[in-house]
Amino acid sequence: MAIATFKRYEKKYLITKEKLDEILPVLLEYMELDPFCIGGNEYRIYSIYYDTDNHDVIRQNSSKPVYKEKMRLRSYYDKKDPEDKIFMEIKKKSEGQGNKRRIKLKIKEIEPFVNEGILPETNDYLSQQVAKELAYYFKINKVHPALYVQYDRLALFGKEDKNFRMTFDRNVRVRRKNFVFGESEDDELLLPGGEYIMEIKILGAMPLWLTTLLSENELFSRGFSKYGTKYKQDSKNHALEYKLEDEDGNEVDFDYFENV
Repeated sequence: MAIATFKRYEKKYLITKEKLDEILPVLLEYMELDPFCIGGNEYRIYSIYYDTDNHDVIRQNSSKPVYKEKMRLRSYYDKKDPEDKIFMEIKKKSEGQGNKRRIKLKIKEIEPFVNEGILPETNDYLSQQVAKELAYYFKINKVHPALYVQYDRLALFGKEDKNFRMTFDRNVRVRRKNFVFGESEDDELLLPGGEYIMEIKILGAMPLWLTTLLSENELFSRGFSKYGTKYKQDSKNHALEYKLEDEDGNEVDFDYFENV
C-alpha cells in the first residue's frame, strides 16, 4: 500500500477544443507532458465517489462552505480483478487550498475496510496512519458508492516547477449504478462533446506568463465539480432518490413530514 499527500491551490475553467489548440503551443514552451500521456495522447481516469443515501456530502459541498471534503476510489486503469490495486483518497479543501491524502489497496480489501473497519495490510507506518484516518471517516459517515465518473485527461507539468500542473479533462461520463471500473451502457455524457475542464494546480503564485495568457484569451476561473454538476442536473430534473426515516428509524416517504 502506498501513500501520497498533496497540498495546492486549484483553479478551474471551461474551454473549447479550439481554445485548447490555440493555447497549447504556448503552454508547451514552459511545460511538458505528463509521462502517462504516452505519445502525446490522453490517459483515462476512473473514479467512484462515496456519499450518503440522502446525498449529504455533495449537498454540503455544493453550498460553498469554507471547508469541504469528499471520499473516492480512483484508478488509472480498467481494473476489476480482486487482487488489482487502486487508490482510496480523501480530498479536502479549505479557503481555496486543496489537500489530498490517499492509500493504495486491493479491490478485495475495499468492502471489509469500508463496512467493517478492517484495515488493509501494510507495514508502512504513514500508510497505516492515513488508513486509520479514512477508517474514522467511514465510521462517522454512513457513505457508500454513489457516483461513477470517468474521463480522458491531458496533463502537463512545469519544466522548472514539477508541483505546477495543468490538466484538461474531456469525455466526462457518469453513472449512478454498476460501480466497477470501466465503461457501461449506463454511462451518461456530463458535458457537451468538445468541451474541456481545464484545471491549474499550483503551490504558490501563478507565473506571469500564464496570467498573461489567460487574460489575452479571456479565460476566467469558475467553480466546477464533476460530481457537483451531476448532482445539480439530477436535482433540476427531480431524478434523485432519498431514504427518509422517522424518529424511530422506520422508512417513510415525503408525505409523512407534512403531518409532523
